[in-house]
Amino acid sequence: MSLIWATRGRTWGFRFLRNDASGDPLPVYDAAFSGVENTSEACRRVAETVALPEMVALRFPDPLGRQDRAGRVIPHDFVVFGPLADGIDSVEDARQRIWPLVADAFERVWKLPKPPSADG
Repeated sequence: MSLIWATRGRTWGFRFLRNDASGDPLPVYDAAFSGVENTSEACRRVAETVALPEMVALRFPDPLGRQDRAGRVIPHDFVVFGPLADGIDSVEDARQRIWPLVADAFERVWKLPKPPSADG
C-alpha cells in the first residue's frame, strides 16, 4: 500500500498509524490537507510537485460511528499515492476502496489504552 493514515482511538489522540512516505509524514500530510483542515469529509487531489508525488487527501468519519471517550466520532485521514490513488475521486470512492484495507487493523487498535506506532 502507498498511503499515510492518521486517526485517533477511543482514549488516545491523533496519531499516524501508517506511514508509507519516506521520512516524516507530517510535511506530506500538511501539504495534502492544505485548505481542507476544518472539514469533516474531504477528497482533494494534489498535483505532483518537485518535492512531492501526486496524491489524494481523504477524510471521512469512522464508517461504524465509533467515538472517542469525549463522544466525538473518530475521523480517518489518508494521503494516498501512486496506483492506489487512481480512480479515487470522492469520499465514497475512499470508503469503498481504502477503508477495507485498514478496517481490520483499526478494529484491533482503537480501544487500546495507548496508540500503536506507524507500521510503514
